[in-house]
Amino acid sequence: MIIGVLQLDFRLHGNDSLKGKRKIAQSLKQKLRNKFNVSVAEVDAQDQLQRLKLAVVTVANETAPVESRLAKALALVEAIGAGELVHCETEVFSSD
Repeated sequence: MIIGVLQLDFRLHGNDSLKGKRKIAQSLKQKLRNKFNVSVAEVDAQDQLQRLKLAVVTVANETAPVESRLAKALALVEAIGAGELVHCETEVFSSD
C-alpha cells in the first residue's frame, strides 16, 4: 500500500476572525474531497487567524496514481488562490 501526504501551509492576509478562516478551510477541504476523493484535515495552527495548515492524504496500490492525484490537488489549490501558499511538501511512502 502506497500512502501520499501533501502538506499545505497558507498565509491568509486580511483575515481577522476564526469564522473567516473556517470558511476558507471548509471550502478548500470540500473542493479537494469532491474532486479527488482524498482525505483532508486542518493539522496545525487552529488558533492562528492568518495561518492555515492542511494535510491531504491519499492511498493506492502504486506510486504513480498517488503522485498524480497529489500533484493535481496542488494545482487546484494554487488555481483557487484562497490564500498565499507559503510552503508545500509532498511525501510518498510504502506501509509494508
